[in-house]
Amino acid sequence: MAVVEAGGYGTTVASAATAKVTEAARAAETLAEVTPLVEVCLLADLPEATPAVLRALDTRAALDTDVAHLMGAVPPLARTLRYGDVRGTDVSALRTVTEGLMVRICVGLPGAVASLSDEAAASLRTHIDAVHSALALLASEGSGGTAEAGLDQPEMRERWLDTLGGLAASDQIHGLITGRLTRLLYDAGRLDAAETRRRMSLVLTVGTPPAHAAHWVEGFLAGGGLLLVHDAALLSLVDEWLSAVAGDSFTDVLPLLRRTFGTFAPPERRSIGERVRGGVASSEPVVARLDRERAALVLPTLSTLLGREIRHG
Repeated sequence: MAVVEAGGYGTTVASAATAKVTEAARAAETLAEVTPLVEVCLLADLPEATPAVLRALDTRAALDTDVAHLMGAVPPLARTLRYGDVRGTDVSALRTVTEGLMVRICVGLPGAVASLSDEAAASLRTHIDAVHSALALLASEGSGGTAEAGLDQPEMRERWLDTLGGLAASDQIHGLITGRLTRLLYDAGRLDAAETRRRMSLVLTVGTPPAHAAHWVEGFLAGGGLLLVHDAALLSLVDEWLSAVAGDSFTDVLPLLRRTFGTFAPPERRSIGERVRGGVASSEPVVARLDRERAALVLPTLSTLLGREIRHG
């Protein structure tokens, strides 16, 4: 029955698919409904449907004023730009639309980060990470010599980083956002280690509400704890701040910290724990003491495996 109904769109699979995608693009009422169709056109090789989809995308993007919606459209468009270049598809029109989206995102992001609840901040942080990764994807494509696929590099990425830099130092923005922006700027080379430590030290002070500081740490450390493993000064700041948190406030920030450190890989958590036990001021890895009595317990088994007696020396 479904095949019979689909037959009304065309006499071949290609023509029917083109008509169906074109109809969906024209009927779409939101940007989120149009964006996936761009990838569909490319992956299904439907060049005749692409112009209608791009027109719908341009129209919906122009009418949508929600920065989160605009940011949500960038990752699939970035994937389409990169994959389209691999297949030799003309993506110039899509590139123009994507560049326009990025300009509007950079302009609208300062307003979007104001007065956020914890849930809204977490959602926006996800969008910021996704856009940042999408721009990195396009930048890596452009650096490979395929300039046609990438956006206007490095101008667009620099504009994005400039926008993040203007927001990261604000104390009027949710800590989860400013912490994350600081980490992205550090990873991008916009902030050196000394400036990053200075910013963290300003946040992790007695005058800062513990919940705000905990959110900042969560945003900064999202994605892994290797930075704390390799930077003893940052770990020391976190350790000293946590030790100074009052008992009643500690109960409030504990769930945030557990969620943050719970995302770290077991080796990262173990290394951080060893540094804290051994004194975080040390820049050298903590060397575990050899328990000779416990080590001697495995000698009989080891002797059997090696075929010769091994004695405890």
